[in-house]
Amino acid sequence: MRSRRTTIFATVTLVLSMTVSVFLLRNIDRMRTDNTDEDVLYIDSPKLIRKASLGFDGLMACIYWTRAVQYFGARHFVRAQTYNELAPLLEITTALDPNLVPAYEFGASFLAPAPPEGAGEPKRAVQLMEYGIAHNPDNWRLYYNLGFVYYTELKDYKHASEIFERGSHTPNAHPAMKVLAARMAENGGDVTTARILWSATYQSSEDSYIRQNASAHLRAIQIDEDVTNLQNIVTTFANQNGRPPTSMWELAAAEHWTDVPADPGGVPYTLSLDGHVLVANPDDFPFITKGTPPGYEQGRPKFDKKAN
Repeated sequence: MRSRRTTIFATVTLVLSMTVSVFLLRNIDRMRTDNTDEDVLYIDSPKLIRKASLGFDGLMACIYWTRAVQYFGARHFVRAQTYNELAPLLEITTALDPNLVPAYEFGASFLAPAPPEGAGEPKRAVQLMEYGIAHNPDNWRLYYNLGFVYYTELKDYKHASEIFERGSHTPNAHPAMKVLAARMAENGGDVTTARILWSATYQSSEDSYIRQNASAHLRAIQIDEDVTNLQNIVTTFANQNGRPPTSMWELAAAEHWTDVPADPGGVPYTLSLDGHVLVANPDDFPFITKGTPPGYEQGRPKFDKKAN
């Protein structure tokens, strides 16, 4: 009997919550102005939304977080250049529930990168992450994500180092936090630091998209290093022979290699007629900066963006 009563109570509560959420959203939608701009959030005041939520702050936070993810996903899919609603949606979400950690972790990765990969608002991402840290001071991942924004988007290695150092003292912090703090202080944006950063991201995350994204960056770093080294060898060959090598096989023979160097996917690098080292299939490697032909534009990354 008690089990049945519990089931009935849970069902009634669920129905009530769903009814309330629909009621709240309709009331909020009635508050919109007559503005018909395509990319404008009509009600962007967290205080106003909180008042309209009638005490159902947690429920409304989940709804607005879902809206933020859907909004970002839809505009990212069409390679939009503006994400005007994104920051307000995230600010409303976290004001309603300051402990909703995924909104900070994914929100920063949505806000910080330049369009079309993100909103191009790294300073808003910093504000979001600082708000998250203020309300979740023992979560080392938030410090990591904030340091990440300072490093990758703002190129502010001093602040990145300070944030990683702060985060290294939180409970159960990843060991890489102290390493990153030191590397940032010493060498800022060098390749070794980038590799440590993306390796730590790959190792510490359980989200499939974040791991794939980190792996893609690690492959890009490897390719950029390979192309740089190979291009130096090609230049040396050209200086010694008065012409560039006609193929990677000729270069391999001159250098006494047993095989032609290959990219992380196992496909050999190639040479253009004028002696430039090229990646055979650049679309397979998002984020590479070297080894592409003139005028090449990177295609869409070949993995799905999902926020668990």
